[in-house]
Amino acid sequence: MKRNLLLLCVALVIATVGYTQKFPSTDKSPMDMAYFPDNFAHDRKGDDKAIIRVSYSRPSKSGREIFGKLVPYGKVWRMGANEAAEIKFYQDVDFGGKKVAAGTYSLFGIPGEKEWTIILSNDLDYWGAYSYNEKNDVLRVTAPVIALSDALENFSIVFDKKGAGKGTMKLGWDKGGAEVAFTY
Repeated sequence: MKRNLLLLCVALVIATVGYTQKFPSTDKSPMDMAYFPDNFAHDRKGDDKAIIRVSYSRPSKSGREIFGKLVPYGKVWRMGANEAAEIKFYQDVDFGGKKVAAGTYSLFGIPGEKEWTIILSNDLDYWGAYSYNEKNDVLRVTAPVIALSDALENFSIVFDKKGAGKGTMKLGWDKGGAEVAFTY
């Protein structure tokens, strides 16, 4: 009886060790979120409610030429990597000079040498821009190209407050990007 119990315990240990969970390696383009206003700022007073949130993946430059090469000019881009970026407006805003209703949208861009077209789409929850359908655009705005003095290794989205009820969303990677003004 003791021998059978010992064999059973050894078998359970071997089965448990052989069945360990394998976790995937770290994603090369990790997910991130950008908020306006930055609700995670250390000097936050606690009374600022989020106006905008962007969820996106942050690909690395990794020595590659970005705009005009990896991200071609004149073609729809998912604003990051992996799943299409999503932007949530917690209230109605004026985005790039056009009214947009509170809600969640996919965020796309068409980079150009002088300006970008920023696109909000009703299509949600899909990978990349391969299924992008212009018929589902909510709005398109043009945004001036910005030059960055220091190259950004990872694609990034940040918000700047520009006074009462005004802000700017900046998209940057490598030595360039674009910015969109908004009011709320």
